[in-house]
Amino acid sequence: MAASKFVQEIHSIGDRLLLKLQRLPQAEPVEVLAFSVLVVFTGTVVLLLLIACGFCCCQYCWPRRRGRRTQVGPMTLP
Repeated sequence: MAASKFVQEIHSIGDRLLLKLQRLPQAEPVEVLAFSVLVVFTGTVVLLLLIACGFCCCQYCWPRRRGRRTQVGPMTLP
């Protein structure tokens, strides 16, 4: 029952977004600017998530660089 309610809610949000997009050409400049800011913000978040996921997944594709190692020997006491 909860899944159908969730799908119905997503559908209603999509309908409201479509209605907002259809009314955008007649909207005031402030509304157009606010909508543009929201679109740019959402796009930036999605882009950063894709970059982060890509970096984390591809980190294992490249061999790790290791620093120079020095051998440690036993200490001699005087």
